[in-house]
Amino acid sequence: MSHAPVKYVEKGLSFVANGLWTVYAAASRIGQRPSFTPKWSDKPLLKSWEKTKPPLGFPRETDSLCPTCVREARQSIIDGNEDVSILLNEKVGEIKAQIIERDGKILMVKDCPQHGHFDDVMSIDPAMFRHLEEVFPGRDIAAHNDETLHNHGSSTIKHGRGSVLTVDLTNRCNMMCDPCFMDANQVGFVHELTWDDIKTVLNNAVSIKPRRQMSVQFSGGEPTLSPHFLDAVRYAKKVGYNSVQAATNGIEFAKSPEFCRQAAEAGMRYAYLQFDGIGNAANSHRRVGNLFDVKLRAIENMWNAGIDIVPVITIINGVNNEQVGRVIEFALDNPKRISFLSFQPVSFTGRDEEVTPERRAAQRYTLAHLAHDVKNQTGIGEPTRDWFPISFIGNFADFGDLVKGSGAEWGNLSCGCHPNCGIGMAVMIDKETKERTAVTAFLNAPRLSKDIAVITDAARGKAWSILGMGLALLRNYDAFKSPARMKLTDLAQKFDKALGATTRDYGKVGAGRTMADVEKRRSDKFLFMFIAGMWFQDLFNYDFRRTEMCIIPYATQMGEISFCAYNTGIGWRQIIEKMHMTATLTKWYEEHGRHEIFAGNKAVPLNSTAHSLVLNPEAVAAGEQRDLVDAGIARNAREEQVQAREQAKRTPTEQAHYNDGMARLYRQVVLKEDPSLVSINMLKSTIKKAAPISVIEA
Repeated sequence: MSHAPVKYVEKGLSFVANGLWTVYAAASRIGQRPSFTPKWSDKPLLKSWEKTKPPLGFPRETDSLCPTCVREARQSIIDGNEDVSILLNEKVGEIKAQIIERDGKILMVKDCPQHGHFDDVMSIDPAMFRHLEEVFPGRDIAAHNDETLHNHGSSTIKHGRGSVLTVDLTNRCNMMCDPCFMDANQVGFVHELTWDDIKTVLNNAVSIKPRRQMSVQFSGGEPTLSPHFLDAVRYAKKVGYNSVQAATNGIEFAKSPEFCRQAAEAGMRYAYLQFDGIGNAANSHRRVGNLFDVKLRAIENMWNAGIDIVPVITIINGVNNEQVGRVIEFALDNPKRISFLSFQPVSFTGRDEEVTPERRAAQRYTLAHLAHDVKNQTGIGEPTRDWFPISFIGNFADFGDLVKGSGAEWGNLSCGCHPNCGIGMAVMIDKETKERTAVTAFLNAPRLSKDIAVITDAARGKAWSILGMGLALLRNYDAFKSPARMKLTDLAQKFDKALGATTRDYGKVGAGRTMADVEKRRSDKFLFMFIAGMWFQDLFNYDFRRTEMCIIPYATQMGEISFCAYNTGIGWRQIIEKMHMTATLTKWYEEHGRHEIFAGNKAVPLNSTAHSLVLNPEAVAAGEQRDLVDAGIARNAREEQVQAREQAKRTPTEQAHYNDGMARLYRQVVLKEDPSLVSINMLKSTIKKAAPISVIEA
């Protein structure tokens, strides 16, 4: 295969750089300098060998929770029978768990003396699971100056600073859908931060060290329902955070271009947009009649206002896992609008915490499922070559910290989470031709990461470090496998833009950012698209080694708490929101009236549905995924309740027939292992006098 002349020049440079690197690395290992202590930390930067790691590999033992013990203990605290201090001083609900390989899968298995055995799947690909743990570079600087904010017993965050600070402005929402990890609109009271609360949690956040840049994410409920939303965005920017975002369903942004403009002017940089698939049918489980139209209009309005969009896809096996490829193709077809995708495998918490074992087994979706679905549905990426733990960027952040020097006010953003928490794959896309290639197909990322460790361990100053990075990039770059129009300089600029190694102006992201800055940052010929998977824990796969390394803390009225400890774990959310509730629903409605909720297939009124996005007509027209419907398995807690009522009406004989048929359906439709055909109608006909099997249609 022939290549452009510049590709042969770059190939030659790679060979030269490989030879020069040998000399550079040897020189760097001689007379390494001590790490400096930056302004943003009271502890020095870590050498690569000083970084600690949790126990990894399998089999291994860890600390977990009994799902039943936890629910009972939490309810006792909420009811006032136990004081919340018990969580600080005792190991409430804790049991040991084993992480093992069995039948080609990685499992967590655990036993509670009182409530019995629990097991769940952690990965369907042991080789990928092993790869992700082997390339984990180690933890960040230990958290310090944090004693009052990180004080939550076994759930305390211990390592690093995190990368996304989540602030729930309100538990009110303008939707009522499944899944919902906070059970919005269902808890009987309103919990809403006051303006003083918001300022306090943000002021507290900048006091913790290491003081790294983080994304401040305003969430809920629906954060745009808070009367303080725009002021909160402004204040987060004021205290020094460059990346302010909203985790939103997009309704308010779709309804009003003016609201988008106001949010952008306040400092909102990203919208973390709920986005479950392509077409209204793919979003029908959210029970809003025109939800996909809402998403498209929200993207159009926000993009025009200067807000970048990150579609966030909650993936549920049997409900929308076939949408993985369609969403990625949507992003690839619109590279000037979408630069990041965040897939979140379902966590059985909130409304789904008491999920039945049958539904949990059918709906469980792991990070390995994601990597294989991306490959099978799009042809992009090899699970053990192109996917890395999100924490893999730690060494790259270390390089940025080194070249910025000891006087920098903030450290680089560093995602130091456990390798079982999150993964990512980078794809380089030519914005004009839309050619796409996994970055690690033409860049030897594992070796590059080790090379960067050599540079940062030497701590020899900015010029020497930048020289080393140039050589490392060159020697690990394969010009023949990169996109046809991409030059090595394009790749170097991408790294510089992310790490800030030079003083080149790529457009401001901090104070004083204008639309001109936004356009400058959007003007690259190539898009470095990141496809991420973030798998939040639930009570069935909970691992305290993950919790103590959390990179997504919640800023609350009782300090900063790990995402998983807040939403799952012992359930700090339910406890704190009840302790600090603003008003009962009745009292709130009396004083403020009811806010509009879009549910029961009610459509959101839009002034226009016009947009300039490229869509695949076949994907838009596809019907909803019906794997679970066809198997007669409930898709959510609401359907489980209906099925439980029907079961109570059946005779033992009828129930036995039903159980046998459902088992066969499950093997056939979900596990794909039973060749004999059983249909829902055939199953119904075998159960005389019983109420029909109900799977509620959205």
